[in-house]
Amino acid sequence: MLTRVVLSIAALATEPQPLSPPATTLGPAPAEATLPRPPAIRRMTLGEALDYARKNQPSLLSARALLAGRQAEARVPAALFLPRVTISAQVLEGTANNSSASYLNVYGIDLPRIGGVPVGSKSWSPDASSLAAAGLRQEMFDFGRIAALQAVANAAVDAERSVNEVTRLDVDFAVETGFYAVRTAKGILGAAQAAYDRSLLNYNTAVAGVKAGLREPIELTRAESDLDRFDVGRVRAQAGLDAAQSVFAAVVGVPDLVLDAQGEPPPVLPAPTLAQAVAQAFQNDPLLRARQALIRQQASTTQAIAAELHPDLSLTASLNGRAGGAQPSGASVPEGQGFVPNIPNWDAAVVLTWPLLDFGVLAREDASRALEGARQAELAEARQQLAANVQKAYVDLVAASRALPSLEKTLVAAHANYDQAEARFKNQLGSSVELADAQALLTTAEVDVTIGRFAVLQARAALGRVIAEGMNRE
Repeated sequence: MLTRVVLSIAALATEPQPLSPPATTLGPAPAEATLPRPPAIRRMTLGEALDYARKNQPSLLSARALLAGRQAEARVPAALFLPRVTISAQVLEGTANNSSASYLNVYGIDLPRIGGVPVGSKSWSPDASSLAAAGLRQEMFDFGRIAALQAVANAAVDAERSVNEVTRLDVDFAVETGFYAVRTAKGILGAAQAAYDRSLLNYNTAVAGVKAGLREPIELTRAESDLDRFDVGRVRAQAGLDAAQSVFAAVVGVPDLVLDAQGEPPPVLPAPTLAQAVAQAFQNDPLLRARQALIRQQASTTQAIAAELHPDLSLTASLNGRAGGAQPSGASVPEGQGFVPNIPNWDAAVVLTWPLLDFGVLAREDASRALEGARQAELAEARQQLAANVQKAYVDLVAASRALPSLEKTLVAAHANYDQAEARFKNQLGSSVELADAQALLTTAEVDVTIGRFAVLQARAALGRVIAEGMNRE
């Protein structure tokens, strides 16, 4: 995005523009033809912009919030070792054959059955039953089930943390590129302004020459055309700077519409060799670490599914009051006719459960194990793609670095060529066409050098991003 903005600015500032349609077909210009700009534009150095973005950029805030959510989820398995307390109150009407009271099963309360009516009673007459109870269940030993769930949650946190680091690196790269883009846009605007100033000087020289009868009127016509063309380039270069500052504000995350870059960027670090870059990328890339965490998460998921068939040992206890309106064996109906739970009971037990066989669990375990292979394949693909990205970024940096000296030599030659053409024009030895060609060559060379320097900085930043160089600066 930022690179396209810079190249568009360069094209608008240097290339001849096609003639616009007649004004009658376009209608009047809008009241606000330029980007609204505050009276004082905020300016930031690269270091300030990076610090601000790391604290306030919305994408980073979102990534941190999601990481906090994953960390909260990782605390869930440990809570399974804490006691669970449940209370329940019930009043129901129904038959009570072979039991003095009836009640509904409630999750979290383990109630023992207590019978009290004559065996073999088969009455269809309903009786009231009531229950008030509090129950406690405490995990004693889970045979690895909770540990497996904890491993799944921890791997999910590791994966999310690595994704968070990917977002941080992407934001850093966008801020660096945005900073360089604003500085480049300023350089292009400076080249466009310098071209306009030179063209204005040549135009005034042509005016004086025509008035003195030393030049033909066509010389003035050509100088005026060149002046208008470079004026258009200057206006469009200013619009390009506005666009670059707008993009810079967005990637930094400031509330302002535009953000200006100030100060010099820090010195560019020497680039590693290609082999060193690939090795560093494999070591530091957070996306690879995220893939590895997903492999661990899937393996832990397989273990957690298998652990569902493990035994479970727990302590259970309850304190309850109950009553039933059915006639008990050898006793009278309690006071309240079953509507008042006034017969107290308590119990405590150690319960061992062991789901020996569940084909659904076995099928889920096989499916999860198959997904482990898929995660491994994704990691291999990511490593291959990362190596290709490192090589491309390295080649781009080498190409940009090798092209810059030639561009700078071209600029020196273009300056000399323009000086000669200008001297010939002032001494009536050269034509306006010759001067215009020299002017266009010089402007193009100035913009090319500006773009070339941006290309080196952007390519170095891209290499640093792909090898996760920012992870070494923490």
